[in-house]
Parts: sequence; C-alpha cells; structure tokens
Amino acid sequence: MAVYTQVPAEEIDAFLTRYDAGRLVSAKGIAEGVENSNYLLETTGADGSGHRYILTLYEKRVDEADLPFFMDLLDHLGARGCLVPRFIADRSGQRLQQLAGRPACLIEFLTGISVTEPTPAQSRAAGQALGELHRAADGFASERPNALDKAGWHDLARKCGADFDQIAPGLAARVVDELAFLDAHWPADLPRSVIHADLFPDNVLMLGDRVTGLIDFYFSCTDVRAYDLAITHSAWTFSHDGATFFGDRAAALGAGYAQAHGLTDAERAAFPILCRGAALRFLLTRAYDWINTPADALVTRKDPLAYLRRLDFYANADAADLLGA
Repeated sequence: MAVYTQVPAEEIDAFLTRYDAGRLVSAKGIAEGVENSNYLLETTGADGSGHRYILTLYEKRVDEADLPFFMDLLDHLGARGCLVPRFIADRSGQRLQQLAGRPACLIEFLTGISVTEPTPAQSRAAGQALGELHRAADGFASERPNALDKAGWHDLARKCGADFDQIAPGLAARVVDELAFLDAHWPADLPRSVIHADLFPDNVLMLGDRVTGLIDFYFSCTDVRAYDLAITHSAWTFSHDGATFFGDRAAALGAGYAQAHGLTDAERAAFPILCRGAALRFLLTRAYDWINTPADALVTRKDPLAYLRRLDFYANADAADLLGA
C-alpha cells in the first residue's frame, strides 16, 4: 500500500495558506488504505501552538461528485456527537480543493490507533459506536445509492467470470449459487438509512477499549441499516484468514450495538442472510482486485478466500450463533 500522488512539501505549504492552519512543519505519507493518498500534516497552528491535520487527495476510485454527500454526512454526524473527522473549509468557505491535479481536502485529525486483533471489549465498543452512528444518522436527508448492492455483485461476478477458478477450483460455481440464493432470500422490507458500509477495525480509532473516531466514509451510502452491522460483524469477529470465528467478540459486538440502537425482530431474523451478503460482497471485490491487479503493483492484494470461509460459516449459522442468545 502506498501514497499514489506524491506532493512536494512546498506545494503543501502553499496549499495551507488558504486556511487558518499555520505553516507546514512536516508532511508524512500514510500507508494505510488503498483508495486515496493521505498525508499526516504537522503545522504551526493558527496560534503557533501546533496542530495536526489529514490531507487527502482523491484517486480514481472516489468520484469527485460524491464528495459533497460525504462532507454533509460527516457534518450531520459530528453535530450529533459522533466522533468523526469533518472536512475543514478554507477562508472562503470552500471544502473541496485541487492539489497536484487531484481533488483534495483538509480534514480534522482524530487521535487513536486501529487494532489488528480486537478484544471482546473493543468489539463491544465498536458495536456501540456503530449503533450511535445509526441513531445520529436519523434525519439525514441526502441519499447515495450503494454501488456494491446486489446488482453490483452480479456485475463483479460477470467481470470475473471463469477467472474465479484461478483463485480456487469451483469458486465460479460457488459464486453463481450464492448469488441465486441471495436473489431469492434478500430481505426487501427492512429499515434503510445511511450506512458506513466499511467499518473494518482499521476504520475505527481506539485508545484502549474506548472508540475515539470512526473514519473512511467513502463507501457510505443508503441501504439496509442492519446490513451495516453485518459488514462490521464479518470484519470484527473472525481471524484474518476467516478460518476462526470468535463467538465472544460477536456477542460483545451485538451487545454494544443493542445498547446504542438495537435490532428489530425482523432484522435479527434476517441477520444471517445479511451476513452472507456482506461476505459475498468482500469476496467479490477482493476476487476482482486479485484477478486484475498486476503482481508488481503498489497495492497489496487481499485474499478472497478469507471471505469465502466466512461465507461458508454464515451459510450454516443462525442469529443466536452470530449475535448471542
């Protein structure tokens, strides 16, 4: 993983003169993430006491036309107490800029680190933070379609085609069967709202067992609300290779979400199917990247089979297995 767009320090310093942010002290590329180019900026601060910011340059996978949705969403959530990084306006009130030929934004810096092996306590805190996000999202009027909904899954499957079997023999047929199952069983009448849609551990900042920030909202969209919990479940409750399910993490995640928001009876009943959809979604995107990313690319490919193993687990689980009794 790497910073795709390299920006000289003097250009970043000139960029900062549009803001009340002080002068640049240092700019460090952030390796985490594969969607955009991110820099951690140390500045003198407007009052000379020092300050930190995130500078993001948007690469091809983020549509510039979607950025106002993300900006408005984070303003809405932040105003309701969610710990999210808001976009900073320059002196003329502009939040979206151009830098090095790319759309660019200056964003609030939040303290904390992401965890790689969540504990049950950390999983509970993440579930609670997601529930608080869903509660705070009430009343947000803007909508953004989910490009990775069922139609998007079918599109990715067509693009991968027989190449699935380069990853594992029989994978193409397995994907066809799962798409047919989800087409027949996907719930149509569950509550919808804006969702994060990518709340992996690396998108949750923590200090100890306390969440200090939710970041990377660039997949956020309007979809089935409980599907967001299913995505989070798939990311927090398994080993990285998908071979081991941690029931204690899962029960804690569900308890944290229940404390802050909770599931309806219909959402709980549909949860295993939503989890199958979440697992298929990441199996497909990882498979597409695996097939189409050159071996010498800067991006580290992620193993699609880690989500096939999750999918197999979810296919034989019920809501009590996944969330606790």
